[in-house]
Amino acid sequence: MARTTPHDHPPAEEEPLYRRIATQLLGELRDGRIPPGERLPGERRLAEHFGVSRETVRQALELLRRDGLVATDRRGSHATLPGLPVETPASLAFPVGAAAATPGTVARATVTWEPPPPGHAEALGLAPGRPTLVHNYRYATADGRGLRSAVTSFSAVALAEVEELARYRDRADGTATAHLRRAYDWMRRAGLTLHHRDAITRLASTPSVRVTRQVHDQYARPLEITDLVVDAQQGALVYEFTLPGRAD
Repeated sequence: MARTTPHDHPPAEEEPLYRRIATQLLGELRDGRIPPGERLPGERRLAEHFGVSRETVRQALELLRRDGLVATDRRGSHATLPGLPVETPASLAFPVGAAAATPGTVARATVTWEPPPPGHAEALGLAPGRPTLVHNYRYATADGRGLRSAVTSFSAVALAEVEELARYRDRADGTATAHLRRAYDWMRRAGLTLHHRDAITRLASTPSVRVTRQVHDQYARPLEITDLVVDAQQGALVYEFTLPGRAD
């Protein structure tokens, strides 16, 4: 018997409610609002979020569980989203220099829709004052000492061709958490081959270094630029980057 997924369904007027909820939840998993491995909200919170009963949520989760898109263990249900190995290595995290929060540290990321820094606008070919999606990232110890911070600006090309990024425009108010960990994978899935150039400079009279990353596609169109500042006395920066577009 052929295996089905939430996308293999009858016309909308015949589609069961639990299957529609499974599709909506899958969309939130795929666009990074619920990153792989992160625990899902409980059934009650999901029911409130989607405006349905807990039984409907339970059926939707079971459908995703059968397809291997969520798993359940002693921690509860969490996203799995199996895929190509290149999608998940920590070295490919966005933005450059991002690190997972560990005990005693805090990672914070938000997005805004605003004019980027002047140097970013020039690198991305944006007219002065033209707004775009800007991602702000900060990773620090619990006592507030800054270990690393990054500002990323996306180009009009990236927002036009990468659907997952474009969705953030409507909620880019600078308040909600927005870890775009899968940004490079979204670009790759859109058929883009990513080329990057990293410039590393030491900031005068400080122990910090700045990494400026510029990413272009196979047509030399700019996709994003990131300025990362790292406290060189507090941590090391290790990264690698090779992401061809999908052959299909």
